[in-house]
Amino acid sequence: MIVFGIVPAPFGELLVAKEGEAVVEIRFRPGDVDGVRDDGAIADVAAQLREYFRGERRAFDLPLAPRGTEFQQLVWATLQRIPYGETRSYAEIAREIGRPAAVRAVGAANGANPIPIVIPCHRVVGSNGSLTGFGGGIETKRWLLGLESRAAGLTLFGYSAPASG
Repeated sequence: MIVFGIVPAPFGELLVAKEGEAVVEIRFRPGDVDGVRDDGAIADVAAQLREYFRGERRAFDLPLAPRGTEFQQLVWATLQRIPYGETRSYAEIAREIGRPAAVRAVGAANGANPIPIVIPCHRVVGSNGSLTGFGGGIETKRWLLGLESRAAGLTLFGYSAPASG
């Protein structure tokens, strides 16, 4: 059974869905969900997201169960190895998984990531450092990269860090 809850974020509300103990989905635009709302059931996820948004958490410690193809799962596992405060290009991800010609397929898998932020698809940028599509919008991607950049004491392609507070 799917249970879900709403988590406030600096850029809007997130819908978090779990099946059993595992996170199966995070949405930037909460809408209809085939499940039962239980904000208490997602309290662990909400707490870790709040810590992340305050710049206090660099890695998530949550059971994940993203649903996708074998290729998508491979890409998502690779995204989880991108260190906090760093970025990779789609081409770098394609090379890392041993499929250097699959840049567009990597982009599609990145875009299909059902658990953004926790599986850090926001850390993937164009080869020239440009911010490319993101389910939460480019401004949210810029905010997330800025947060990580500021917290890690780095400059990522000149992305400005979010204001403190």
